[in-house]
Amino acid sequence: MATISKLSNPNPAVSLSSSFKPRSSSSLKCFVRFPATAAFNSKLVSSSSLSFPNHNPFRDSLVVRCSLVDGNGSSVKRTTLHDLYEKEGQSPWYDNLCRPVTDLLPLIANGVRGVTSNPAIFQKAISSSNAYNDQFRELIQTGKDIESAYWELVVKDIQDACKLFEPIYEQTDGGDGYVSVEVSPRLADDTEGTIEAAKYLHKVVDRPNVYIKIPATAPCIPSIKEVIAKGISVNVTLIFSLARYEAVIDSYLDGLEASGRSDLSRVTSVASFFVSRVDTLIDKMLEKIGTPEALDLRGKAAVAQSALAYQLYRKKFSGPRWEALVKKGAKKQRLLWASTSVKNPAYPDTLYVAPLIGPDTVSTMPDQALQAFIDHGTVSRTIDTNVSEAEGIYSALEKLGIDWGYVGSQLEDEGVESFKKSFDSLLDTLQEKANSLKLISL
Repeated sequence: MATISKLSNPNPAVSLSSSFKPRSSSSLKCFVRFPATAAFNSKLVSSSSLSFPNHNPFRDSLVVRCSLVDGNGSSVKRTTLHDLYEKEGQSPWYDNLCRPVTDLLPLIANGVRGVTSNPAIFQKAISSSNAYNDQFRELIQTGKDIESAYWELVVKDIQDACKLFEPIYEQTDGGDGYVSVEVSPRLADDTEGTIEAAKYLHKVVDRPNVYIKIPATAPCIPSIKEVIAKGISVNVTLIFSLARYEAVIDSYLDGLEASGRSDLSRVTSVASFFVSRVDTLIDKMLEKIGTPEALDLRGKAAVAQSALAYQLYRKKFSGPRWEALVKKGAKKQRLLWASTSVKNPAYPDTLYVAPLIGPDTVSTMPDQALQAFIDHGTVSRTIDTNVSEAEGIYSALEKLGIDWGYVGSQLEDEGVESFKKSFDSLLDTLQEKANSLKLISL
């Protein structure tokens, strides 16, 4: 497992079994899924299995599964994701969404407790699949314009996913089981437009366990306050710096206080703190500096900053101001680790998951990171085990001339621009599909 002090020397530990301890009255049964190309033809050693669709992202890996068989004969499938939540209080979410949403069912059975989406995810899903064609054709034939049709496609996926996660939402009394949908990336500089878009999406999705994603750009910080004040739960996204993260927390607290509600228990939020992209940018800066000290800090900046973000979280959600809100049922705005896939193949594939485990947090993982952590992740509280070292790394980077404010602004600009390009590209693709449909109908 990676630690803050060893991030530049990858050597991930590999474990082929879950770490849970079966109860004495239970028996343990294990089975193995082999790669699809193996002679076993992807069959399972045990007759007890969790069947994945043929195109499931886990199909090509060797994964050990264990089932806890109770005295009544029913089996409860266990993975490291279950242990992550039950032992350390961190909720594993899946950073992807496409049709059919029923593909999420085996992931839920494996311990996934929520879903995040963004314009890039929908761009890939809709442009590379025929699963949306029938609904899109109907929408165009009824006179919908391209962008309106796009939002209807998205809303249906979000509603269907919310339905799948509703049992988790109910079981946790609104603590988990959320599905996130983002406002148009074109609104990143539009305070009022973002507020109106959030209200619209909240109304049309009409599910208690939907999170409306709002970017943490300076113009949208006031939007977050207003949307929270209106009782709409929010996933604040594209957070890249400690300063901006503190502004996000304050906007959440301001919104709760401004709501005037006596019961705040159903207004919740997560703050999506991006991880891997920080290393991607800072590593390049360190390589340009080129000194041994600079090169030794590669792969350490992102986790160090995240560890300090968790300390800020603990500080802000304590004290008299927060306790007054708790009396009205307020829930903490949980930290959500986003951008958890490894961009540098030299780093451990669980680099942005394993060192960031801690209570009251969320880790949203795309296919690569999720598969890696299920396969050989280690469940242990790590987020605050090396705080002093994280502070040292953060300061050492500053002394080398790394401007954390610049890093945050640059990554925010790149993130917003990337989502805009994905959004525009998808609308162009849908326009081409609409043109084809019109030609066929002539």
